[in-house]
Amino acid sequence: MGRYRYLTEPFDRSDRYATERYQGATGRNWWTCDPTLRLLMRRHLGDGYAWAEPRLERLGALMGGLVAECAEETDRNPPRLEKYDKWGRDVSEVVMPPSFHTARRALMEDNFTAPAFAEEARAHGADPAALGAAWTYLLDQADIGMGCALGTGGDMVVSLAERHAPDDVRERVREIFADGFYSGEAAQMFTERTGGSDLAALEATAVPAGDAWLLSGFKWFASNANGSAFVVLARLPEGDVAPFLVLWERRDGARNGVRIRRLKDKLGTRSVASAEVEFADAEAFLLAGPGSGSGLGTMMKLTNVARLGVAMMGLGVARRALVESICYARAREAFGRPLAEQPLMRRKLAELIVEVEAVQALVFDGHLGPRLRLAPALVKLRAARLGVTAASDAIEVHGGNGYIEQWPVARLLRDAQVNPVWEGGDNILCLDVRRAMLKEQAHLPFLDRLRGLATSGLVRARVEDLAKAIEAWHGLDAAVAEERLYPLAGFMADVYAAALLEDQATWGLDDGRKALVARLYAEAHLADHGPLRGIDSPGSGLGGDVFDTLVAGAFT
Repeated sequence: MGRYRYLTEPFDRSDRYATERYQGATGRNWWTCDPTLRLLMRRHLGDGYAWAEPRLERLGALMGGLVAECAEETDRNPPRLEKYDKWGRDVSEVVMPPSFHTARRALMEDNFTAPAFAEEARAHGADPAALGAAWTYLLDQADIGMGCALGTGGDMVVSLAERHAPDDVRERVREIFADGFYSGEAAQMFTERTGGSDLAALEATAVPAGDAWLLSGFKWFASNANGSAFVVLARLPEGDVAPFLVLWERRDGARNGVRIRRLKDKLGTRSVASAEVEFADAEAFLLAGPGSGSGLGTMMKLTNVARLGVAMMGLGVARRALVESICYARAREAFGRPLAEQPLMRRKLAELIVEVEAVQALVFDGHLGPRLRLAPALVKLRAARLGVTAASDAIEVHGGNGYIEQWPVARLLRDAQVNPVWEGGDNILCLDVRRAMLKEQAHLPFLDRLRGLATSGLVRARVEDLAKAIEAWHGLDAAVAEERLYPLAGFMADVYAAALLEDQATWGLDDGRKALVARLYAEAHLADHGPLRGIDSPGSGLGGDVFDTLVAGAFT
């Protein structure tokens, strides 16, 4: 033993290595530390705000505490598949970790999307839709995987079943979703090995069997495979593709013909069980009425709702990345002072604040504003991508620590990367923008809305420029027009966000700070910066009072 020298004192004597100095988002109340969410709720809840505020404060503590802590544990110990029972029978049971069940129970006890809560909110003058949006926004900061596990396709299952399922099956669906859409009981099963967007290549089939159908096929990527009710795409005998309802159990209570081959070993969102699922003569129910065609039109409308849900996930990741970045930059010292006091870091944080609030405006407008046909695709296009870039920025702010799984931001990047894929990638979203413009003239009400929101000369001018750009796009050759969809959609999203921020500045709820955010966003995305890229522009810095005002209104 004498050969070894044991250290009796650590080398890290400096207090800058004290772990407690680096408290991030976890452990904070995510309602009280988010002035931007409080502004939105004051606007959308009106007289119901006083009733809702203590409930939102309780929810903020839950999300920033127990749910955030469980998310880290579930990420380290993801779901597993129990394929067979002791007699070798296929049971295909997904076993969720204890941390998942702990978080889910707490969320269901404080579920702002449950019917009973919605009824109570309405009785006190509070909009349940606004409170539901706040609930998902806070949950997605903790764990977008849990958001997916609880919310995947619940509204789609219930809406389609109410219209088309037999009476006894409809009653069963109502029982399954008694706690609301966000109960973790639903899944969408569209994607096959041929891909998720090319419906012409779909291989799953269904044949009639009385008032039910027998569905067979193989779905390559099915999220929330441990649910009880699934919307599954399959081909009808005449060749059309249609949505079907498949329950885990048959009408007679026996196991349905649903088998899980394996769980996916994913980059992120490990708290939602994604799987390869096989259907072998599974009892199914057509979610389309007689003579109504395939039912895909209805399903696509509900898909747009799901796209807004994914956009909220992108926003949740971006907001969490922003908070982690501010917390770390305030605590970490380099060159003799905190990172948050250094000009380049202040610029990065200021720009991130502006981008996050712009996407927040888009996402909440998509959920709570007028039902614009173009909104879901444009909002998801921008929000899903910001989640990835904001998470990457947060890792850069943390430096090498950010790349380490023990710190909070590595998981954010892993999780965020799925959002541009879920419910259609950028190209699919752009094709949907084209479809909406060509078939529904959806750009006309969209432009009218922007004209009604914009207040500054710059943004008003860009609305008219956008109208000219759309008109010019209509005159292009089809192939060229498709190539230019992405910059056109990006232009739409830029003007949309700028106009929404300017409208928020007219609410009079934040002492003029939102006007600053609107100006900075418009200058960054819509202004002509000249040959020197604005480097010579006086008064355009983000330091001093500008930075302090931005941070104070973003995080407290």
